[in-house]
This record gives sequence, C-alpha cells and structure tokens, in this order.
Amino acid sequence: MLDNSAPTTVVNRVHNGKSHGSLDYDIIIKNAPDPVFVSDLEGKILSANDAVYELLGFRTDEVLEQSLSRFISPEETREFTAALREVIERGATRNARLNPRSASGEVIPTTLNASALRDADGSVIGAIGILRDMRELDKARAYADSLIKNAPDPVFVSDLEGKILTANDAVYELLGFRTDEVLEQSLSRFISPEETREFLAALKEVIERGVIRNTRLNPRTASGEVIPTVLNVSALRDTDGKVIGAIGILRDMRELDKALAYSDSLIKNAPDPVFVSDLEGKILSANDAVYELLGFRPDEVLEQSLSRFISAEETREFLAALKEVIERGTTRNARLNPRSASGEVIPTTLNASALRDTDGRAIGAIGILRDMRAYEKVLRDLQESKAELQEKILDLEKFEEVVVGRELKMIALEKEIENLRRELEKVNRG
Repeated sequence: MLDNSAPTTVVNRVHNGKSHGSLDYDIIIKNAPDPVFVSDLEGKILSANDAVYELLGFRTDEVLEQSLSRFISPEETREFTAALREVIERGATRNARLNPRSASGEVIPTTLNASALRDADGSVIGAIGILRDMRELDKARAYADSLIKNAPDPVFVSDLEGKILTANDAVYELLGFRTDEVLEQSLSRFISPEETREFLAALKEVIERGVIRNTRLNPRTASGEVIPTVLNVSALRDTDGKVIGAIGILRDMRELDKALAYSDSLIKNAPDPVFVSDLEGKILSANDAVYELLGFRPDEVLEQSLSRFISAEETREFLAALKEVIERGTTRNARLNPRSASGEVIPTTLNASALRDTDGRAIGAIGILRDMRAYEKVLRDLQESKAELQEKILDLEKFEEVVVGRELKMIALEKEIENLRRELEKVNRG
C-alpha cells in the first residue's frame, strides 16, 4: 500500500532523491508492528502502513488524503494539532491520547508518539506518528484501579517526586481529608521533611530493585493526629517498562503499636531474663534482667549474635530450637550456658516462642532464660549430703561390725569362764 501510493512518493521526495534511503525508510514504516502514519502539518494523512488499516478497519482509499479529524473528535484534533506544533518546536512528542473511531464504530484508545518529518532543507513539513493500541492495557489498568479502589488497606499511586496521583477510599478514611485535599498533593504535606527524604530514598530503591517493604511513615491527619504506619512500595511502570512512579500500601500500626508497647512492657518488667532475636540469632531487644544476669551494657548486647555469649555447639542448638519454634510455635528447656562479662559461665534453661509479623509469619523468637545456678547449687548440696550420709552409714556399719564382734567375743569368753567354773566345782567335789 505504501510503496504504490502517491503520498509515498511525497515521502520519497522529502528524502532528497536518495532512493536507497527512501526504500529503507518505507520498508521500516511498512513492516513496523505498531500502526504508523505520515501526515502533513494540517493533519492530512499522506501514508500509512498495514497495521493502521488493521486497527481501524478502513480501506486504503478511505484513509489516505483524509484528515485525521475524520477519525477523531474535534477536541482530539486540536490536541493533535498542538502535538504537531510541539513536534515542530521540539522534534518529537510522546504519549498524546487519541481515540480514533473504527469502520465498525468502535472507539479505540491509543497513545500517539510523533516525530518530525523534514524536507531536504531540514524544514519540518509534517509528522510521522506511531499509534499504540491501549485497549488491553486500559483493561489491565481498569482492573488494577479496581483492585486499588477495593483494597482493604490504604493504597495510593505517586509520581517519582512523591506527588499523589490517585488514592483509594481507605486513604481518605485514614487521613480524614477530602479527595481534592489529597490528589495532586505532595506526600510532604502529610509527613515530616525527614520522612519525605526517606520516602524519596525508598522510591529510588523501588526504581533499582522493584520493591521496598516496611518503611515507617507517620502521616498527620486532618484532625492533627499523627498515625504510625508502615509503607510497602512497588514500581509503577509505563508501557515501555520504565518506572514512572510508585504504588504505595499503608498499614495502620496504631493497634499493633499498642500491642507491641504492651508486650514490651511485659518483657521489660518480667522477673526472668527475656530477649527477642531474629531468625539468625541476632538480639533485637532485652530486658534489664538480661543485663543483670550477664553483666553487659545494652550496647554490648543489642544487635549482637547470641554466638558471642554461648559456645558454637550451643549456638547450633539454639538455631535448631528456633527452627522448632517456627514449626511448632514454641520450644522448652533448651540448655544454654552464656558467659558473663566477668567470664563466669552461667547455667540457664531457655523457653522460646515465635515472634510473628502482622501477616502471621515467624520473624524471630522471644526467649525466656532461667538462671539455674541456685537450682544446681541445691542439687550439688543434695549430692554432697547424700555422699556424707553414705559415708556415715559406712562408718556406722563398721562400728556395728566392731561392736557386734566384741559382743560375740564377750559371749564366748563368758561361756569359757562358765565352763572353767564348772570344771573347778567338779575338782573341788572330787
């Protein structure tokens, strides 16, 4: 179609008679996967590839030499004319929206990328437009918008500068603002300068890695209340896969923070040494009883691995206990013998239970140690008492043996004396 039409000759002439270059140019347009057309500066279509006819369902003679205004609305015609002006001034324009009507009457959502068509002198004489059929993408976006709108958690979409482009009802319920007080506003309106910097750093990480989790944000509501939240962010990409913004999911942490504060209070005031570790055995939190037991300062305990205080073998046993905690929820009476700041080895027993995140996933363990020194001293005292008792029993047995032996000898001696006395009496009578 392109290489047999009069407008194609116009395009060829534009390229200053370089037939080989013109042929390459025409072949590129003809075989482009997307719909491509060439128009003059008034919007008249000079050339189009097969993909244009497939998209719109018109014959060649129904498209060539026709104005774009035949296929799009008056408003979009003005937008296309403005895009042409931008092409003349800048050389290219991207992602202008056009909704041409097909031969069957269907309105087809597309995006237009246009670049300048120049003559041999470099003057702009028209535009080369590339259309992208947005029907499938628009369906996907509508589905995504539906997911966002109906998500139970507050969800918003922002650009790379942190400007809020869209938000679901849960965001307005959380913050108490009207729609017009949130949309097109910067997140910096709702969070502190420091958190704004953290959010922009999170956006940078999103661009590099695609996702970031559990950034803390404390937005201020319309009533002035500061709400603790955690933010999970994933990348928002355009049709070319380039990151153009972020999709943020907030989780209201007020109730969880209350629960954590309560649990922290329980841990802090527990009479036994209590600590919290991650799944690798790094100590995240500990109560005063831990420091009293071990004799270390908090900075010598927190963020340290348990392997600093226990043997390599016991470290393996602790990690095995952690595995049991994940599988069963709890483990009891594992033996640990941590070394104190003074070098004393302290016998303890460990009871551990699972520490879980808001999704119920095990992320660590809460460990309760019991100092076994007094218990083991009692055992040693009992063993010593038992040994002493056994020794006394042996002594008594020996004494008894001596006494009984002596008594037997006395009995035998008395019998002998009696025999002698009788013999003497017999002699005296004789």
